[in-house]
Amino acid sequence: MKFANILAVSALTLAALPASSEELSFANFTPPFHTVNASVIEKMNVDLNSATGGALTVRGYHGGELGAGPVEQYVRVVQGVADIAWGLPGYTSSQFEKTMIVELPGTLSNEDAGYAAMWKAYSDHLASEFPGTVPVALWTSEPNVFIMKDHVIRKPSDLAGLKVRVAGATAADVATALGATPVQMPINQVYNALQTGLIDGVITGSSTLNDFKLDEVANSYTFGANLGRLSFYAVMNKKKYDSLSAEHRAALDNVRGMPLSKSAEDAWNETAIEGVAAARLLDDNTFVDLTEAEAAAFAAAIAPVTGAYVDAVGGQAAQAAMQAK
Repeated sequence: MKFANILAVSALTLAALPASSEELSFANFTPPFHTVNASVIEKMNVDLNSATGGALTVRGYHGGELGAGPVEQYVRVVQGVADIAWGLPGYTSSQFEKTMIVELPGTLSNEDAGYAAMWKAYSDHLASEFPGTVPVALWTSEPNVFIMKDHVIRKPSDLAGLKVRVAGATAADVATALGATPVQMPINQVYNALQTGLIDGVITGSSTLNDFKLDEVANSYTFGANLGRLSFYAVMNKKKYDSLSAEHRAALDNVRGMPLSKSAEDAWNETAIEGVAAARLLDDNTFVDLTEAEAAAFAAAIAPVTGAYVDAVGGQAAQAAMQAK
């Protein structure tokens, strides 16, 4: 194609775009096949594109393209490296003391919707923990389970002396109460740590069997104990949010919050179900489904951890809001 023709095509393309078109960057430290992409990033893009006639869109930058460290995602948004990013409060738990209450065993049952609990507490109790940003989604994982290599967990004493990866400080307290040695590390390091024997297992949601391929290196899974869950955020730079036109901000407000949070949590649960179903078909895997009495032994061992943490952060009101029906 001649240069003049290229210029003509480019001019037509630009003319077809809305005059005030704007693209929001969304930093994703995981690969594009991770559950967060379709359920949060692409959903935002599709919904905003539709609501604004293509004038406001979202582009995902995957695999840490805007910065690889999972721990630094919140800071990248505050600094404007990305307009939006997602991450885990547990990686910087001292910032999210009250937010972390939703992760504690006993705050929610294994059947409760975590995203709804977080939003019920957000305005009055959690907002101060999200400075410089506007949350676009808050959600939790499916309930935590034990994912182990070469160790079968049926009772708390089975964990004695084992090295168990946890996401943050609250989960570390849970592991300690059960007799394990907690090892904190980002989830994208767990595969190698399990494979090499650096850790014996992990307390996390079973969606990781698909999203981080943990089914390839683990061989024992225990379900039924209330071990809490992980929490997540997707936040937007506050200055960027305020700079949007009134029309674009209204469109974003219709997408963010409960609808996007539900999309994320539903997708996490679906991924977990798919991963567990596939893992149960493999002959070299051991699955333990605890009875109510067996699960109660874990609950009794963990209960003091939840109470002590809530007391330490003055989180009784936040917890009550999360638990409100």
